[in-house]
Amino acid sequence: MADVLLIIAEQNFRDEELFHTKEEMEKNKISAVIASKTSGEKSGSLGGKAKAEIALKDVKINDYKAVVFVGGSGSKQYFEDPEALEIAKKAYEKGKIVAAICIAPVILANAGILKGKKATVHHGNEQELEKKGANYINQNVVKDGKIITACGPSAAREFGNTIAKEIKNV
Repeated sequence: MADVLLIIAEQNFRDEELFHTKEEMEKNKISAVIASKTSGEKSGSLGGKAKAEIALKDVKINDYKAVVFVGGSGSKQYFEDPEALEIAKKAYEKGKIVAAICIAPVILANAGILKGKKATVHHGNEQELEKKGANYINQNVVKDGKIITACGPSAAREFGNTIAKEIKNV
């Protein structure tokens, strides 16, 4: 069992947002498992490859301390995906850390868990969060309770460290 579930798109996840986030967590002795809509090899927008060990339909929220949605243009596949939205909602309801980077905070907004919460998102998607009741904050990483959001690839290492610190506080 891993500490963190990293959910990536089947194609065009953002490489740094997966790899740098994961590296920072591993430096902090936090283990992670990668999931996607289906299991198997997935491709990043910059050519990186990652193996999704688990399909979303097989995710058991109680196995993880945190659920993290990785951004990149491919993450739009989860904006309205019932399985992804349910994973975000259930993790939040169970008091898990729920995190998203780049455009992926839109998934959290669509799951209804950002209402009244401070959050950030990749530039140009602020209205998607505000429409769902989030308080947009223009910062690299924003933590509000157990919800952690980050604005994009340049924030990936800080995002990974913030998640790791929060896990150690659980």
